[in-house]
Amino acid sequence: MIEKIKDLVARGKETAQDWLGNGLALKIAAVIVPAYLLVVMIFGVYWSFTPDMPNTQYLQKDAKVGVIGTATSSALIDVTETLLDKPGGFISNDISPPGIFMDDMPAWEYGVLIQVRDLSRAMRENFSRSQSQSQEDGDLSRAEPRFNFSNNSWAVPASESEYRQGIKFLKAYRSRLADVDQPQAQFYARADNLRYWLAGVESRLGSLSQRLSASVGRPRLNTDLANDANARQSTPASSEVQVKTPWLEIDNVFYESRGTAWALICFLKAVEVDFADVLANKNASVSLRQIIRELEGTQQAMFSPMVLNGSGFGFLANHSLVMASYISRANGAITDLRDLLSQG
Repeated sequence: MIEKIKDLVARGKETAQDWLGNGLALKIAAVIVPAYLLVVMIFGVYWSFTPDMPNTQYLQKDAKVGVIGTATSSALIDVTETLLDKPGGFISNDISPPGIFMDDMPAWEYGVLIQVRDLSRAMRENFSRSQSQSQEDGDLSRAEPRFNFSNNSWAVPASESEYRQGIKFLKAYRSRLADVDQPQAQFYARADNLRYWLAGVESRLGSLSQRLSASVGRPRLNTDLANDANARQSTPASSEVQVKTPWLEIDNVFYESRGTAWALICFLKAVEVDFADVLANKNASVSLRQIIRELEGTQQAMFSPMVLNGSGFGFLANHSLVMASYISRANGAITDLRDLLSQG
C-alpha cells in the first residue's frame, strides 16, 4: 500500500514537471486569469446600475384609493424586495468578487436601508397606533427589528434572510389591514403621524446635505448652542471648525444620498395616496409633489466614470455639491410641509 502511494506521488511530480517544463500551465493560466477578471469586471459594471422604481399600481396618479395604509405598506415591501432582488442581489455583505471590491453600490444600498428602517419604525410607533399608550401591532413589532439587523452579515444568519423575514411580517400586516375580521390592524393617516415621520426624513437629509457640502473643506462657525443663552454641551468646542469629507469617502456619501432619495421618492408617492385627505385639507399636496420633484433630480444619469470633487467654482465639476443642492432644497421643502401640517 505504501509503495503504491509513493508511486502515485512520484507520477504526480513527473506530471507537474512536464507541465511546467513545456509551459502548459503558464499558458492555461494566461488564458483563464484574464478571462476570469474580464467576467468579474463585466458583472461588477452590470451590478452597479441603479434599479428602476418599483412599477406598482399604487404609485399611479389615477389609481383608486384602496384601504388606508396599503400604499405605504406596499411601498415599503416593494422597495425592500427590490433592494434584495436587483441584479447582483444584496451586495453589502458579499465576500467574493466582484461584490467584495464594490463600494458605490453598497453605499447606495445603505441609503435605501436607512429609509426602510426609519419608515418601519414610524409604522410601528405611530402609523399603526391611535395613541401613545395604544398597543403596537404584533407583525410590525416583529418586522422592525429585522430591518435593523447588520447589513454586512453573510452567514448565520445572513442579512438577506433577516430582511426577508421582515418582509414576510409586513405582508401579514398588509393582509390584515383589509380584513374586516381583524380590526386590530390599523393605519392612522393623521397629520401628526405624517409630521413624525417627516421629522426623521428632514434630519437624515440635513445630515447628508452637510456631508455632501463638506466635499469642499471650508471653515465653519460653531452654531451648536445658538439661540439659547442657557444651553450647555458636554465638552468645550472651538468657535470655528474645519469640516471636510475625506477624499476616499466622497463617492460613498454621494451614492448613499442617491439611495436615500431613490427610496424616499417611492415612499412619498405612496404617502400621497394614503394621506390624500390630510394633504388636501392642509392644501399641502403641491408641497409634497415639489419634494418629490426635487428628489427626482438626484436620479439623473451621471456621465462621468467617477464622482468628481472639483472646487466650487473650479475647472472640474463637483458632483457632491450638485447633489447637495437637490437634497437641501428637498430638505427645506419638507420643513415647510411640516409647518403646513402643524397648522389648524
